Amino acid sequence: MATNISLSAAARNSLLSLQGTSSLTERTNSRLSSGLKVASPVDNAKVFFEAKALTDRASTLNEKKDAVDQGISSLSAALETTESVDALVRQAKGIALSAKTATGTELTSLVTQYNTVLSQIDLLVADATYQGLNLVNNSTSTLTVSFSEKTTSLLTINAQRLDTNSLGLDISSAISFSLSSVIDAAITQLDNAITEIRGAGKTLGSNVALLQTRLDFTSTYVNTLESGAAKLTLADLTQEGANLVALQTRQQLGINALAFAGQADQQILALFR
Repeated sequence: MATNISLSAAARNSLLSLQGTSSLTERTNSRLSSGLKVASPVDNAKVFFEAKALTDRASTLNEKKDAVDQGISSLSAALETTESVDALVRQAKGIALSAKTATGTELTSLVTQYNTVLSQIDLLVADATYQGLNLVNNSTSTLTVSFSEKTTSLLTINAQRLDTNSLGLDISSAISFSLSSVIDAAITQLDNAITEIRGAGKTLGSNVALLQTRLDFTSTYVNTLESGAAKLTLADLTQEGANLVALQTRQQLGINALAFAGQADQQILALFR
């Protein structure tokens, strides 16, 4: 029949102390290897879930940040197109001004150049599509950018329409460039178009700046959230290293204490021999 082994009080205390030291050493080694003082709810449920809430929000905002960045690219593509359309309209104006003093063959050539330049405007804006969205060729298109998980935290940007028809440019008018009044009317149309293009550019540029501000804010805010979570969960490796040295010393002392307790028991046993 098996019986329990009885330990002396000194041996039992030494063994319990040694077991406690081993448990602390294991925890310290785990912190040193993972770099975390709170790796699961078991370590500290309150701190673990506080840190998780911060990292979850940081993850959500990181996803939104990518969408904001793409929104900036969409607007930048539209803004670059606006600048190109402006250059073409100014080129057309230069041709129209030249037509005022041209005659014969020169005028025929200028009419051809004028029509070519204006037709390129329509081709240009039709090609200005970014990820399926064209912000300069369809007044009904919109770009909606969400900044966070809140449904109201977003920006909706309406497209600009910069084709010749919307800008009020009449390609057919060049046919009558032989008349000074027609040339003057075309120049007036071009000046009005330049003003409209400039307004569209300001609107697009303002929205690019706004989105860039939100992108910068989100990047900084995400860093703040992640830093806050790290403060709650990351271990102080210098302190944990010092703890490990102290625990190893304590463990050795515990082993020695357990050995001394065993020797005391043996000495008592010798008295009965």
